[in-house]
Amino acid sequence: MLHPDIECLDYPAICRLQQERLSKLGRRLGERPDWLAHFAAAGMKPSDLAAADGLEHAPLLDKSALHSRYPFPFLATPMDSVRRFTATSGTTGLPVLFGMTEHDYGQLLPYQMARILTAAGVQRGQRAYQGYGYGLWIGGPALDVGFAALDCTTFPIGPGRGELVVKWLRDHSYDVASMSPLWLMSLVTTAKQMGIDPKAEWTMKLAILGGQSVSAEFRNQLEAEMPEGFVSQNIYGTTEAGGPVLAISTPFTHDEDELQLINEDTIITEILDPVTLRPVAPGEVGEIVITTLCREASPVVRWRTRDLVRLSTSPFDCRSGRRGMRKIGRIIGRSDDMIKVKGVIVFPSQIEDIIAATPGTVKEAWQIYVDKERITIGTMCIAVEAQHTAGRPAELIVADIKREVRAHLGMGVDVECLREGTLPRYEAKATRVLHRAERA
Repeated sequence: MLHPDIECLDYPAICRLQQERLSKLGRRLGERPDWLAHFAAAGMKPSDLAAADGLEHAPLLDKSALHSRYPFPFLATPMDSVRRFTATSGTTGLPVLFGMTEHDYGQLLPYQMARILTAAGVQRGQRAYQGYGYGLWIGGPALDVGFAALDCTTFPIGPGRGELVVKWLRDHSYDVASMSPLWLMSLVTTAKQMGIDPKAEWTMKLAILGGQSVSAEFRNQLEAEMPEGFVSQNIYGTTEAGGPVLAISTPFTHDEDELQLINEDTIITEILDPVTLRPVAPGEVGEIVITTLCREASPVVRWRTRDLVRLSTSPFDCRSGRRGMRKIGRIIGRSDDMIKVKGVIVFPSQIEDIIAATPGTVKEAWQIYVDKERITIGTMCIAVEAQHTAGRPAELIVADIKREVRAHLGMGVDVECLREGTLPRYEAKATRVLHRAERA
């Protein structure tokens, strides 16, 4: 543990610390007109957060509220105190900008990232390949900050340049890497095509994988391609939270395919039923809703991430000794990514689980094609690629996927099995559901 004085607190002690910081946040937001108006619409004042039940009655925050205050929504500090801005992807409208003060970027983010990386197994002074993107996206800068806080030697390469990267993975002797899991699998494939054996010629022992949730089956197959002793840990966060600072899988949760909410002293994470908006019980699925307690420039209160997770059946039972920091399953999907096909609710992650378990498929390359917008889909087609070296007939792959989809989801789908290299590869977050008009 990097911060045992915090990480060893029990849950009631964590809650007391959260409430103290929530009260301070409420007083600060009470000085900002946007926040006063937001709370007034719910018949409240920001200072009401000081009450024991203040947060549960506070209004929820979503993209519509942010877009209505474009371009700098709910900024809680003067502009001249903002050191830099980050932005969302803008896939559902104009990107939303979030500010970071010197405290946010130079103190809070290193504190959060150093803890999360240490929990994953990163060791001080290691050599790190950083493969997340830069620019307005917070992923790359956040990992840079975290590695720097642990005195790591960082190679800030970012995504892309696969044929060069696979050589550097051999020649630079990285200990740890951070990137999308799909991109790492693509690098493995590229390396083999170039005559490089990742298992024998790469030295990497740990990967911090995020931006895309993948199944345990995919993870296991990825780890099997890597050097002896290699392990991948799943990192999770959002731009609104301040970066990938919410949760990480650790040596104590990896085998259970779970993550731990590791920064609960600076972020309140509610897991709510997306319909009733009441807290879910252990073992139930809910939406992650966050409140950032210590961000100065762009705090959020009850931000609806739309990300769905299952709260662990034993949320506080962790062998690490982190008694007050709950465990969650991997991200199942987004409530706004859900599609309904002939009355059956489907998440892309369910399809990914089936493809990852099907012999002969290229695990990082698949798409779902639908014929209508959003909620009610008439037909769905799953496109996969046949792995050339596996030599498995396409018709057997198609039959396996059709059978497993029917067995797990109770529905029939069309399946296309294409030649390896046909479908797009994603260096960061993959777009898995496309409409027919979007096909190349």
